[in-house]
Amino acid sequence: MIIAVDGPTASGKGTIAKALAAHFGLPHLDTGLLYRAVGLQCARGGGNPDDPQDALAACDFPDHLIADPELRSEATGGLASRVSVHPEVRAALYDLQRAFATQPGGAVLDGRDIGTVIAPEAEVKLFVTASVAARAERRFAEMRAAGRTVSLAEIEADLRVRDQRDSSRATAPLVAAPDALVLDTSFVGRDEAIAEAIRAAEMLIA
Repeated sequence: MIIAVDGPTASGKGTIAKALAAHFGLPHLDTGLLYRAVGLQCARGGGNPDDPQDALAACDFPDHLIADPELRSEATGGLASRVSVHPEVRAALYDLQRAFATQPGGAVLDGRDIGTVIAPEAEVKLFVTASVAARAERRFAEMRAAGRTVSLAEIEADLRVRDQRDSSRATAPLVAAPDALVLDTSFVGRDEAIAEAIRAAEMLIA
């Protein structure tokens, strides 16, 4: 069984995907970390994340980079959004994601194009979304808890830019699959959102 969880930054898709993986006993992949690793590798190597060749070269990042705490920073999230617009980068990371999705027994993947590109045959497709204001508040709380200094206004502005870039790119844009169940978590708490996602998944595979 393949479960695809898509949605914009800070919508709650990662939390929901992890909970679904635990509930159904499936391996989980946060595909966004791959793009964050490419963006960070590109920047650290002196490359330009807006240049397709520099971004493609950064796809050959070391395995240990996936565990780098810097991947979770707002700056790296912006880099990931920039390198992800390049078709060359998406093609380079496609096989890795596809292999994870189609492993024996199935898997849970969260990202922005899982249900539309990586695993369109997924039995369960969820598109998790929330208002920009709600997502900014969540990310602001996360950053504060992690001891990072950032303003709520800056986070909200960054989310709007990233949403526009992700939804308007020519290759694999952020969009709900036609057969995806949309979950709006703007006014829903963490536990309630997880419970709703599990109910939806069980309904879809029944």
